Amino acid sequence: MSAKDAYQQRVEAEVELAQAKLAEIKAKARGYAADARIDYAKQVDELEENIEQMRAKLQKLEEADDDAWEHLKGEVEGVWDKLKVGVRDIGARLKQ
Repeated sequence: MSAKDAYQQRVEAEVELAQAKLAEIKAKARGYAADARIDYAKQVDELEENIEQMRAKLQKLEEADDDAWEHLKGEVEGVWDKLKVGVRDIGARLKQ
């Protein structure tokens, strides 16, 4: 397995985990008051957009040749960091 393939599989697995956490967050938020649900819904929508951006970057990564994928790796990491922080922050807020 190439380094590119291994990296792509790792990131795809992380995206799947993020999606699972978002589903859990949505379920927990259903029990909150309307104002809080609306706030969480907006944040979840933003995170779902980040997931879509991540999937688009992963598609580009899959299509990239061995020379170009290293450049795309930085873009993927940037979107991933944004997504990871967002999921962590909303999850922490739900625990409060």
